[in-house]
Amino acid sequence: MRHKTLLLTLASASLLPHTTLAIEPKEIRSTLENQQAVAVTIYNNDMALVKDQRKLKLASGSNILALRDVSAQIRPETALLRSLSNPGSLRVDEQNFDFDLLTPAKLLEKYVGKTVSILRTHPTTGVDSTEQATVLAASEGVVLKIGNRIETGLPGRIVFDDVPGTLRDRPTLVTRLNNSGGGEQTVELSYLTSGLGWKADYVAELNANDNALDLSGWVTLTNTSGASYQNAKLQLVAGDVNVVQEKMHPVGMLEDGRMMRMASAPAPMAEEGLLEYHLYSLARPTTIAENQTKQVALLSANGIPARKELLLRGADYYYQSNHGDLGQKMKVGVFVEFDNKEAAGMGMPLPKGVIRVYKKDSQGNAQFVGEDRIDHTPKNETVRLKLGEAFDVTADKKQTDFKVLTSNQKGNGAYESAYEVVLKNAKKERVTVTVQEPIPADWKMLSESHPSRKVASNTAEWKIEVPAEGNVTLRYRVQVKY
Repeated sequence: MRHKTLLLTLASASLLPHTTLAIEPKEIRSTLENQQAVAVTIYNNDMALVKDQRKLKLASGSNILALRDVSAQIRPETALLRSLSNPGSLRVDEQNFDFDLLTPAKLLEKYVGKTVSILRTHPTTGVDSTEQATVLAASEGVVLKIGNRIETGLPGRIVFDDVPGTLRDRPTLVTRLNNSGGGEQTVELSYLTSGLGWKADYVAELNANDNALDLSGWVTLTNTSGASYQNAKLQLVAGDVNVVQEKMHPVGMLEDGRMMRMASAPAPMAEEGLLEYHLYSLARPTTIAENQTKQVALLSANGIPARKELLLRGADYYYQSNHGDLGQKMKVGVFVEFDNKEAAGMGMPLPKGVIRVYKKDSQGNAQFVGEDRIDHTPKNETVRLKLGEAFDVTADKKQTDFKVLTSNQKGNGAYESAYEVVLKNAKKERVTVTVQEPIPADWKMLSESHPSRKVASNTAEWKIEVPAEGNVTLRYRVQVKY
């Protein structure tokens, strides 16, 4: 008997290592109270890089860390968690992004097929009574089985035993990690997210003579990412950064079909080059609140030399055929341009955006006179804006002669034509109008009433002064060979 008892004891002992269950570590929850710093870099294409530093107390060995208050539009595959105070101590084995947020409807959905308590209050006595019910459906209203009957709607208050672990009140990144160290340390979570965007807007004011302007630039930030970024270090990247386009899914859906869930700054932003882009940094921390649009100052410059141009531009279709009248009271475009140079008080790369132009009237009130959109503009380039069409300066144009010199069945040949452009000025001061004619193929000017210059291989240009309340007629003859 002693021998058998000893054998049974040894056999039982040999099975213990195989039957002992691993103890699940308790979840460590991290909130914004643990946050030490946050940096946000926003790109032009609805993408941002978030670097979130938090001070945490982690156990040695296996940990489950729930990082709350991350962006609801985080790209989980880009998340990187590392220790700043003890580099190399963390090894992430698994991570899950829980975006199924706690709501009464979601809680009810999670209890389909499970038992809940229905609490009813008697309308006369005020006495509460409780009965058990099984939730049969909760997608389009609730269906309950209470005893032997089926009921729809909510017959009373529903009491749940617990909240499922997959439901969170805030978007949460849950990581299962191994910590080779222990105690308190500072970790950094970095990730890419959508829902953060920026754009540049500019305000320019022309002086009375239209030969100088003051320019201020603003950055408009929009945060719909589902998280707030308190006292964030803000940086903006201007340029077209290439992003790989993933397989498209319906909005808010994962591949397995699961659902995803104006302040001012006194100083302009600092700018520097970054690869082939430009990086703008705000000198002070700023809070980017959830569902907020805010503005911060980008630049400010005064007395920038500017040039106004009245431009009448033609077309190339009427040099190969007979057209006669080409237009009456034709519109003359109004353009303003300035040089983005240090000598002009600028010299800072300008992110793409809209420039709105104002000018003071005789009573000193600033009036809106037009706007135009600019692309990313490097320093030492010219910014050219079309503000609109002139009211008091118009043009009449007609073809006065047309000859076919040579022609063949392929459409090639030589043509000679003459034109007359009458420029009219109803203003009380003289103006200069630029006339540009895009002349196709191989061409030469045969005669002209005013001297032109060849500004491009297919463009002739005249600068014509038109007297106050007067008009000037431009005549020219040209030969074109196709």
